[in-house]
Amino acid sequence: MIFDNTSDPHQGQPILEKGKNLEDAAAAVILVHGRGASAQSILTLAGEVDRPEAAWLAPQAANYTWYPFSFLAPIEQNEPGLTSALGLLSELVARVEEAGLPKDKIVLAGFSQGACLSLEFAARNPARYGGVVALSGGVIGPELDDARYSGDMAKTPVFLGCSDHDHHIPEERVHESAALFERLGARVVKKIYPGLGHTINEDEIGHFRNIMDGVIERS
Repeated sequence: MIFDNTSDPHQGQPILEKGKNLEDAAAAVILVHGRGASAQSILTLAGEVDRPEAAWLAPQAANYTWYPFSFLAPIEQNEPGLTSALGLLSELVARVEEAGLPKDKIVLAGFSQGACLSLEFAARNPARYGGVVALSGGVIGPELDDARYSGDMAKTPVFLGCSDHDHHIPEERVHESAALFERLGARVVKKIYPGLGHTINEDEIGHFRNIMDGVIERS
């Protein structure tokens, strides 16, 4: 078993923070780590993006895994981890808003499993966010079910970056995810990198910085 016998495995897990306090920040980034990684490891992206005006929040998954199987597995096979993880992101967004930063100052970002989770959360909860940054990820499920997603992203900038040959993320799902967000009214930038593999490159960091700069400049 990946999780203990609980309906909400990620509830009560640590939330690591870096940068400004929420009350003093020009933007907030919710950084979501990948399978087998940690909140501490994904926080290294805060240093690479290097926008000290922001507050960075990184939730920790129970047993280092947000959901047990591939993001392409039937949704029910990844429960209760998936619902618990999406609920935790919802709680973090609410926490940031309560501190005085509206959704259009919040950037949802993640790598691998964390990118999939960030995209799925945004697609299920469309709004004008500060941005969505998906590094090697796609919307969750064995097939992309348009009926599950409705609403308006109101020109939220969304960046999807992935290798053309990624053992975890099929390129076709990246294209499908980009098309979904365009249908939801986001401003989508999609980059497919030949031979990159399952990692992050400097060009992707540049796109992340551009989204952050757009949020900070509106402060």
